[in-house]
Amino acid sequence: MEAGNKTGIFEFILLGLSEDPQLQPLLFGLFLSMYLVTVLGNLLLILVISSDSHLHIPMYFFLSNLSFVDICFSTTIVPQMLVSIHTENKATSYMNCLTQVYFSMVFPIIDSLLLTVMAYDRFVAICHPLHYMVIMNPRLSGLLVFITWVVSVITSLLHIALMTHLSFCRDLEIPHFFCELTQILKLACSDTFLNTTLVYFMTGVLGVFPLWGILFSYSRIASSIRKMPSLGGKQKAFSTCGSHLSVVSLYYGTGIGVYFTSAMTHSSQKVSVASVMYTVVAPMLNPFIYSLRNKDVKGALGRLLSRATACL
Repeated sequence: MEAGNKTGIFEFILLGLSEDPQLQPLLFGLFLSMYLVTVLGNLLLILVISSDSHLHIPMYFFLSNLSFVDICFSTTIVPQMLVSIHTENKATSYMNCLTQVYFSMVFPIIDSLLLTVMAYDRFVAICHPLHYMVIMNPRLSGLLVFITWVVSVITSLLHIALMTHLSFCRDLEIPHFFCELTQILKLACSDTFLNTTLVYFMTGVLGVFPLWGILFSYSRIASSIRKMPSLGGKQKAFSTCGSHLSVVSLYYGTGIGVYFTSAMTHSSQKVSVASVMYTVVAPMLNPFIYSLRNKDVKGALGRLLSRATACL
């Protein structure tokens, strides 16, 4: 469908991961399974944290928020794809697409900022342990989470506000399984200079700078750990940081992988497959990383299961 301006657009066509009819039942079952694991795993982690008083500290408050954001991010992407596969209807309305673009920006930005806040939390806990509860008090913890939401919402709204002024006058097929910002900009026939400038600027500010903050925090943490006299203290410090480092590596590793895949190949299918790691696999793995690598979470999960078993 062609349109001369934005008011003439009724729908985009999401081409999905594959157009092979024989692969559709497999894709449906695979993504449905991953979505259920993502939601149930993150909900369980939130339940474990909220039900155990030993975990009512800032580190796990941030972790429960991260789990909630992962559920929301996965819900933004996967259900619409499942409906599209099930109904064999790849069309999505202009407003639905803008809405998905908005939320597919909001939650990754919150993820990035929360991971930075969690790195700062570990920096304070290990480098300034005697002042930890004074510095990371409930008021500051709540304020930091609030700021991450405000920054992400404002940034995403700014992108959407600029998108509403674009005109689309060529084939509106999106070679992706969800409405992704850069893919939409490629379809515009009006000037996208402001849009692309904002994309690069915000990627630098909200992607690169948080990563620098995380690396700086862990450089200070590593320095403090080396100065610890006891082996037990070093092991405890490493155990509390290991889970967070794994999630940071997964988040930025998949994000960088998507960036380099899109830069080095013209195959839209390869970019879509790489995006699956970022949008679906990473949120699914986060609760497993924290439950398997963190002794406190494993202990709380065991106590929760014991209470549940006793009630049966």
